[in-house]
Amino acid sequence: MIKIIFLDVDGCLSDGGLYHSNGGEEMKKFNVKDGFGIQEWQRLGLKVAIITGKSSQIVANRARELKIDTLFQGEKDKLSRAEQILKNFNLSFDEAAAIGDDINDAKLLNAVAISFKPADALNSLKADVVLSKNGGCGAVREMIEMLVDKNGMREEWNSKWM
Repeated sequence: MIKIIFLDVDGCLSDGGLYHSNGGEEMKKFNVKDGFGIQEWQRLGLKVAIITGKSSQIVANRARELKIDTLFQGEKDKLSRAEQILKNFNLSFDEAAAIGDDINDAKLLNAVAISFKPADALNSLKADVVLSKNGGCGAVREMIEMLVDKNGMREEWNSKWM
């Protein structure tokens, strides 16, 4: 059973675009379907961790909004950070899934039980599942929906809403 998902931000939770205002503010676009899926995943008692190579207050704000308290930014070695997170939660890579879109995600994707990449991820990046959605356009939600089914939790997932 997958109990934790590791999320990359740029190219997965966001579309990878960096928007800059005339005032120098950086902005990112996030998908509400991804956000809702993350909240529902957590409602089932499952964990979410964001490990991203870039640092941004926008990401910290989004994590807080979604009540994700496991957030690591500016990470160069995502695999080592994931190992630490798993140890803290007394979990193993066999209980973990991850989504990534670029070469800096490769080691983590290779370590988890099931790996995902958005449709527009780097072609040479290996993942168990290539999603039909692009990063920032519902790819994280698509991954979560697949994992809910894999975990046999569809009835519990639907119970609140149907």
